[in-house]
Amino acid sequence: MKRPFIALLAATVLSTSPANAGDLAKRASAILFNSDGVEIGQAVLSQAPSGVLFHVKVKGLTPGKHGLHLHSHGVCEAHTGFKSAKGHVGKKEGAHGLLNPKGPEPGDIPNIFVGADGTGEMEAFSTLVSLTSGENNLLDGDGSTFIIHEKADDHITQPIGGAGGRVACGVIKSGLPKQS
Repeated sequence: MKRPFIALLAATVLSTSPANAGDLAKRASAILFNSDGVEIGQAVLSQAPSGVLFHVKVKGLTPGKHGLHLHSHGVCEAHTGFKSAKGHVGKKEGAHGLLNPKGPEPGDIPNIFVGADGTGEMEAFSTLVSLTSGENNLLDGDGSTFIIHEKADDHITQPIGGAGGRVACGVIKSGLPKQS
């Protein structure tokens, strides 16, 4: 009699666990590529009760801070300098930057710091975007991208915080990346 009870208990626990709790279980990811088409990292996104948690890991970048933004179009074309990703998610004229009194835009997230060995890792959280609903849904019809810039974002200068050119891009897709 214990086996059916254990199986029933396991089924009950699985059906009510956060991993199966609808929106809170929503995950997305982006494989990041540089302008030569070389994979340099990934981002994993997790829907939380009031926003999205980002975990980003990179390699092969120049040491220092790099601006990291969410862009409004799910296309990464290196031959355009990744301009095919268009502007920031939720772009508002004059509102770029985490320190801007008119901002921030939903596509603004903190810089990523890259060490002397070319690797970097960071976590950030935004209440201004979603993986499930709303006007700043990163998985909407035309998708979204992560863009890494060549320099740090100062979080106030218009239009992109002085972050310079786009050096990496990754299309945000529903689900976790496939393990190789």
